[in-house]
Amino acid sequence: MRVVVVSGGDPGHVVPAVALCLRFLAAGDTPFLLTGERWVAAAAGEGIAASRVDGLALRDLEDCADLGGALHDQAAELAMALVSRLRELTPDLVVCDVLALGGSMAAELAGVPWVQLSPHPLYEPSRWLPPMGSGLAPGLGVRGRVRDAVLRAMTARSIRQGERQRAVVRHRIGLPARDRGPVARLVATLPALEVPRPDWPSNAHVVGPLLWEASREALIPPPGSAPLVMIAPSTAWTGSAGMAEMTLEALRDKGVRAVVSTFAPAPGLPAWARSGPGAQDALLREASVLVCGGGHGMLVKALRAAVPVVVVPGGGDQWEMANRVARQGSGVVVRPSTVEGLRDAVTRVLGDPAFAAAAARAAASVTDVRDPVEVCRTALSLAR
Repeated sequence: MRVVVVSGGDPGHVVPAVALCLRFLAAGDTPFLLTGERWVAAAAGEGIAASRVDGLALRDLEDCADLGGALHDQAAELAMALVSRLRELTPDLVVCDVLALGGSMAAELAGVPWVQLSPHPLYEPSRWLPPMGSGLAPGLGVRGRVRDAVLRAMTARSIRQGERQRAVVRHRIGLPARDRGPVARLVATLPALEVPRPDWPSNAHVVGPLLWEASREALIPPPGSAPLVMIAPSTAWTGSAGMAEMTLEALRDKGVRAVVSTFAPAPGLPAWARSGPGAQDALLREASVLVCGGGHGMLVKALRAAVPVVVVPGGGDQWEMANRVARQGSGVVVRPSTVEGLRDAVTRVLGDPAFAAAAARAAASVTDVRDPVEVCRTALSLAR
């Protein structure tokens, strides 16, 4: 099976795409990755054929007054640029990141079945749940159901506006106003972080986290036997700023060691702290707690390693993820972020083994997932 995988360049989206390509390679299929320029060489180093695609960066749109309209215009431009490339590559299937709308439109224009890759829980609206992003658990009783209905009504206008914008750009590039959707959806999360819903789409399958270690370097923690606190600032442009510096201040004189997982070392750190690039999986094997921004990729890395978390959520879906982790029992949310709040949260998680036990339960839930390659092969056979 020849598969083209289209993903934006944000680490939270391209990492699962690369991991999926590696799964295809291991299964004997032929993947081709289209993504941001900074990831092409890294993918090639893993044996994945890849090339650059422009127009996938959400950061380019952050100052737009109408983000939804700009996102759909960007998708239309990307679709027109990609369709000839897809015809050259002659894939049997296209897998598109949930934010790569242009990739799915290009697949439709090229007449190729496509699969949606959600690098997080299923965020599609449900008539039984509060709106995604609210961070709320489903309401209980009459009052809870009324609350959720009111909140859904408040977001319905934005959803309808997005549907109208999508219909306009689809018509502009020669597609029907409404699409038939993907032949399958890969929901790349831990079952423990998903929310049950009666209207779960029949073609959506939880396939477990798709993780890839981007760094080959080793970041050696400070010596000693004190608990190790790993700090992973958000890589998303919507993440909370200054979280690493605030956390280090909170940990001062707490008798712990700390490592800050980042792209470049920071100068002037105390002897009990280190920073820089390094394999996060190796660091998590030593860590007692992770402090992070709430991005799904980092959260599931920690939970897969049975490491509890302190979450300092920024924008986007980080508030939603932070609250799901807190409800599951494996973490504490700090918002607004303060030195005192972070100090108390880390102390609480280190002192209560229930958080680590909940993280271990989340890790164990990975046994109840589907194989993403098998899902794609089955969907393709049904689409033919």
